[in-house]
Amino acid sequence: MFKKLLVAIICAAVLVGAGTGLWVWQGLDSLKAPVVMAEPVLFDVSAGTAFSSVARQLEAHGLVEKSLWVRIYGRLFPDLARIKAGEYEFTDGMSAETMLEKMVEGDTKHWSVQFIEGWTFSDMRAALASTQGLEKLTSQWSDAQIMKAVGAEGQHPEGRFFPDTYLYTSSESDLDLLRRSFRRMEEVLAEEWENREEGLPYDSAYEALIMASIVERETGAPHEREQVAGVFVRRLQKTMRLQTDPTVIYGMGDKYKGRIGSRDLRTHTPYNTYRIDGLPPTPIALPGREAIHASLHPGSGKALYFVARGDGTHKFSNTLAEHQKAVRTFQLNRRSDYRSSPAGKDDKE
Repeated sequence: MFKKLLVAIICAAVLVGAGTGLWVWQGLDSLKAPVVMAEPVLFDVSAGTAFSSVARQLEAHGLVEKSLWVRIYGRLFPDLARIKAGEYEFTDGMSAETMLEKMVEGDTKHWSVQFIEGWTFSDMRAALASTQGLEKLTSQWSDAQIMKAVGAEGQHPEGRFFPDTYLYTSSESDLDLLRRSFRRMEEVLAEEWENREEGLPYDSAYEALIMASIVERETGAPHEREQVAGVFVRRLQKTMRLQTDPTVIYGMGDKYKGRIGSRDLRTHTPYNTYRIDGLPPTPIALPGREAIHASLHPGSGKALYFVARGDGTHKFSNTLAEHQKAVRTFQLNRRSDYRSSPAGKDDKE
């Protein structure tokens, strides 16, 4: 009788154990199943959050059916429970197991912001203010405060930041991106200045940066950058005024409404290169590496003038007579689809 009872108890225990094991196995196996999501889910893990809390958050977001299986998973595989703080993006079809691996690797969500060649510093600040997932520290700061924070106290901000696409996480701030962009411009300018041609009319890399910003604003056609730079370099060497419209526009500030006229060309500002000799005091935009390179490797030739054709490119002339003829051809008889620069650049008179 006792033996029969013992056998029954053992059998019952085996059945219960087997049932429990099957139940646990099925629960853990559910973590491998793809999760259906109507749209990506942003999942934030704060620093110091316990693994059990993350498990409950996953359940609350509907990413797992029961947090119990996640907690058991963490007990069975301790290395896969060492998740890192940050913001994560989970997409349709990912499994809970993949989500956990993503958090262990620290593969956080990356956002991006793009600073465009030819933008002003004001444009750049506006782009930062409208970005998602970025802490806004500098939105109420003055330009001077920003320059102090990036390590360039007392310097003018225009042209000092490198235009590019920057990736960031939610743990970063707009100041972090400004610092990265500022450092990148310093690196690029130093590299290009080190390999510059001889005999250029610049006393410093900063003057080359000013020229690069003008070249950037004058043409969006890549094959023209060296030609445009060549014209301006030859003008400086001959002590001719640059007479370039983008500097006039920059000097006008908010007064510029899309067109400039003869009165604007006569108005004296520190940036009106129709009225001042040499370069303006600061850059007028964010120049890219190509514009910087062109300013330090200007195209050869004799051209001293150029005028917009109306298709985004320019007609270059060696003499004033040739230039005046080109102006009559391309400027005085403008087509309805006339453009002084390719799409994306501000038109000029």
